[in-house]
Amino acid sequence: MKHRVRWSGILKKMGAFLTVFLIFAGCGEGGKSDAKPPQAAPAAGPPAMPVEAARVQTGTGRLEVTAVGSLEANESTVIRSEIAGRITAIRFKEGERATKGSVLLTINSEEFQAQLNQIKAVVELNKMNFERAKQLRPEGLIAERAYDEAESRLKESEASLSLAQVRLDKSILRAPFSGQLGLRQVSPGDFVQPGQAIVNLEDTDSIKVDFRVPEIYLNRIEDGQSLQVGVDVYPNRLFEGKIYAIDSRIDNATRTVLVRARVPNPAGVLRPGMFARVTLLLGERENAVFVPEQAVVPMGGDKFVYRVVDGKAVLTKVRLGLRKEGRVEVVEGIGPEETVITAGQMKLFDGAPVMTVGATEAAPEKAPAGG
Repeated sequence: MKHRVRWSGILKKMGAFLTVFLIFAGCGEGGKSDAKPPQAAPAAGPPAMPVEAARVQTGTGRLEVTAVGSLEANESTVIRSEIAGRITAIRFKEGERATKGSVLLTINSEEFQAQLNQIKAVVELNKMNFERAKQLRPEGLIAERAYDEAESRLKESEASLSLAQVRLDKSILRAPFSGQLGLRQVSPGDFVQPGQAIVNLEDTDSIKVDFRVPEIYLNRIEDGQSLQVGVDVYPNRLFEGKIYAIDSRIDNATRTVLVRARVPNPAGVLRPGMFARVTLLLGERENAVFVPEQAVVPMGGDKFVYRVVDGKAVLTKVRLGLRKEGRVEVVEGIGPEETVITAGQMKLFDGAPVMTVGATEAAPEKAPAGG
């Protein structure tokens, strides 16, 4: 009896559960049968892709070449002794300015002076003998050979006198040009030998700058052409100069030509040996069109940009010109006042709808030649 009661209760519960399930199931089926199927949406094109863009501008394009070089004195020499002797006096101070012809140093000249005096006496004697021979010659009282020997002895002694005077003059060292003296390498009382260095002398009223330019620009540079020179010690200052010499040979290894310019240096702030950065203006182009460098898309061996036309990206082949600091000139392919895409090109295709999220202007910049 107990088992029957249990099964009866279980069946009652199951009947209630099935009833509830069928009710809910019926409600679900009823809802589906009453609703109408949704209508299919019309087909839409690809969504507009967000891109960044810049508006191109026109301006003056400056064709420049930049190079590095070294500063050199306009004139530079090392004062050296030409004779052997003991230094008797040093007439300059290290680092001071010397004028042309000023005495820098003297070497003991007693021996040279004595030799000069001795030869002077010989010259006087030979002069008197020659004058006597000239007087006797018309009367035939002297042989022609004796006359010739008297003349020869006079000329020889006069040559010796000139040589002695040169030796004496070399005992006094003078500045060959005006300039700045360096540090001396001798002391009073030193015995110097011929060729021994005494002190360096630099003319820095103007400074030379040597730099190399690629040979492709050789036809664009000439004497008198202006340039600007910068040095590290004066980072915010540029010095104006002009080309005055171009080497006659091209370096085979670097395919460059050596160019020399002169920069006025009245204040003496530029020193020989300084590292220099040279900027040389080769020409200017008016109404040049510039775009940001990131707008250029290389494909194979060609260059392209995406223009924004009526909300679409138009792939356009271009030819480039000048280039500098993130800007590039477009010589052919686009015109002024157009807009080019600068970011997001990798996901684009020709004719793709786009939506610009930022626009800037590609201001023209002075630029060196580029491809």
